[in-house]
Amino acid sequence: MTYVNIPYRLGERSAAPLCRFNTIWKVEANHTYHSKQSKGFHCPGLFLTYEGEGRFTQVQSGESYRLTPGTYFLVQEKTPCTYTCQEDDWKFYYVDFSSLDMVHSLRLPICEVIETGELEEAVLRCEQLIDNLIVQPTGCAYTANILLQELLLLFARERPTPEPFRRRSEIDKALYAMHRNIGAPLDLGELVRNSGMSRTTFFTHFRAMTGLSPNAYMLQLKLESAKASLDTTSLSVKEIAAALHFYDEFHFSKLFKSRYGMSPSAYRRR
Repeated sequence: MTYVNIPYRLGERSAAPLCRFNTIWKVEANHTYHSKQSKGFHCPGLFLTYEGEGRFTQVQSGESYRLTPGTYFLVQEKTPCTYTCQEDDWKFYYVDFSSLDMVHSLRLPICEVIETGELEEAVLRCEQLIDNLIVQPTGCAYTANILLQELLLLFARERPTPEPFRRRSEIDKALYAMHRNIGAPLDLGELVRNSGMSRTTFFTHFRAMTGLSPNAYMLQLKLESAKASLDTTSLSVKEIAAALHFYDEFHFSKLFKSRYGMSPSAYRRR
């Protein structure tokens, strides 16, 4: 018998604010281009410059920003501003959307010119947005929102991650291995060797990312799998314990009750 995989779900803390697409402009400007928003934009937006140069100025503070090729610039709504073409050449996309909640959640800076190494991919998303709106296939509105969110994610994923939120690829590989081998005994030595870290460093980073030791994390996976087996199969408690490599069914039952507040048999009867 193979084990039953655990259900994967977003936790309560993973609820993510999303933004809704409104409009996209593709602008190829010359020296005559000068726009003034005396009351600011009605909603937040994003400038993505792919050629030439523009200048964005906040009217009240007088602060000015050079928008150069390979940069993006997020703006708030209701901020009086002007933006103009510089040196007779400015090519850019401007995308506006419902709110900055997703931008804040992704820790993207506002009113700061940011260089991106993903210009080609960002331009592709903008062109896909435009193509989608020209043809307007079934699900056009859903596609527009998805492409906008992909654009913001593209920028967020290339940003340096603050230390408390930083992931370690070595630990990610260990997590993949553990999740894909729930039914096997935990070979902690192999996980440590494959990480290239010392045992102490591996344990430190693993606990920092998961809040648990590797043994406790693997036990949690096995108990989740056991619970899914009790929910969806007619396997006996003994068979489930054996499939997940618990010492015996009594040991398994004790651990299960400690975690879920009832024995496996009582859980199934419920």
